[in-house]
Amino acid sequence: MSAQTTANPNSKKSSQQSYATEPINKDIPSNAKIDLYRQMVRIRRFEERCVRSYQQGNIGGFCHTYIGQESVAVGTISVLGPNDHIISAYRIHGHALAVGMSMNELMAEMYGKVTGCSKGKGGSMHFMDPTRHFWGGHGIVGGQTPLGAGIAFALKYEGKKGACLCYLGDGAVNQGAFYESLNLASLWNLPVIYIIENNQFSMGTSQARSSAGTPLAKRAEGFAIDWAEVDGSNLYEVRYKTTEALKRAHDSQRPTVLEIHTYRYRGHSMSDPDQTYRTKEHIQDHREKLDPIMLFETILKNEGILNQDIIHEIDLKAKEEAELSAQFADESPYPPPSSILNHIYWEEDNPEHKVSQGTILFNQLLEQE
Repeated sequence: MSAQTTANPNSKKSSQQSYATEPINKDIPSNAKIDLYRQMVRIRRFEERCVRSYQQGNIGGFCHTYIGQESVAVGTISVLGPNDHIISAYRIHGHALAVGMSMNELMAEMYGKVTGCSKGKGGSMHFMDPTRHFWGGHGIVGGQTPLGAGIAFALKYEGKKGACLCYLGDGAVNQGAFYESLNLASLWNLPVIYIIENNQFSMGTSQARSSAGTPLAKRAEGFAIDWAEVDGSNLYEVRYKTTEALKRAHDSQRPTVLEIHTYRYRGHSMSDPDQTYRTKEHIQDHREKLDPIMLFETILKNEGILNQDIIHEIDLKAKEEAELSAQFADESPYPPPSSILNHIYWEEDNPEHKVSQGTILFNQLLEQE
């Protein structure tokens, strides 16, 4: 029988002090709590700088910002162990910063520069760092969900006590690949945790118009998988419920589906006129009542850990770091045309082992220049 818990993120009566006394939150030192706050601020200031860079024409293609959802990435990733891995979709800037990637390499990637984390070839949706167990973002909606199951399978096969956190949006829950992944995860007892970042809108379509039946996580019951809803504005709750799911994965090799209720302040991407499907008042109401940074700031003030001087210093440094990352990206070179196949096809990087036949189109074009 699948267990479940519910949370109502819109309830004014919900206490943000809930879960503060759980060991995963109570037992961490004050400086670690401040660092959690710092990480959220850094994500927001980086994303705000990305908005400016996009508007200035320095970032091309899609750019999906994480503004408003910072507590989800920071809360879930902050409780991971040495053998835990993560994989995500296309709204990944927050995850990348939370695992420890630098603003410089991320901003440079969006600028299409060779100093970017994917050598300037991936852009906003394709940050990746295997050294940090971060297996990147994926632009195909729901395409990362079977890969998350595969990573969990590998961990189990190798006998490691680890799990894979696989993030998806509320719009991706209707993709068939997700349900195939749930089926295999349950059948094979895979340590995968599917995290639905429910920000209420699939691109410009509200959840009420796109998905029948709520909670979305309850669909896991059809596969005998445990599930829970999480108030994404409460960092302590995110950490606690992620820890519960990790314990299940580590100790019992069982999957979990977490539906974390959150909200994005910007459009689906920078090219999306977000106020055509919701009002300014709707966005502002959420900022005033459920902003995760504001709420955690209040918690830490009440705990006597945070004061206005520390808040100001953290904010100033985050803005400076974001600004320097844009400067770094602007000054970095573009990748040379001759590198177009580097780090793409294994055989091109290891020609001595090449066995396939034929001519790759890009090589042919380069020869014609």
